Amino acid sequence: MTEHELHGMWAKARTHVITSQLAPTLLLAATIWFVIEGLGAQPGPIKVAAALVLLSSGILGAVVQISAAGEAQAIAADLAALAKHGELSAVSTRIIASAKWTVVVRVVTPVIFTLTYLALLWAIFAPPAVGGMMPAN
Repeated sequence: MTEHELHGMWAKARTHVITSQLAPTLLLAATIWFVIEGLGAQPGPIKVAAALVLLSSGILGAVVQISAAGEAQAIAADLAALAKHGELSAVSTRIIASAKWTVVVRVVTPVIFTLTYLALLWAIFAPPAVGGMMPAN
């Protein structure tokens, strides 16, 4: 592959990471609002459905993020291999250097999602005496 083709693949992987974060982030934010508005006071099936929607969106988003981050690492490795055969552009050098940050996408972001998800489950399902949200007035 050419350096230019690898740049295009890198851009596409980065776009996948960004777009894969949109739905889970919006759903988490919306769920926080729903909790504030009294989601915890709703019947059990509604609370379970909300939790499952968040979970499925988070899992799908994480799978895309982890996959795209792995592809980005491979692209950076291919660019590094090209460097052994000649000069690379400044863009390629930057891509190779920034590939180490894919760990944020592969590990940090899913951990933050999981902690936020667990906090929301606590707010939705726990009784107020142990930190659950009070029913809306």
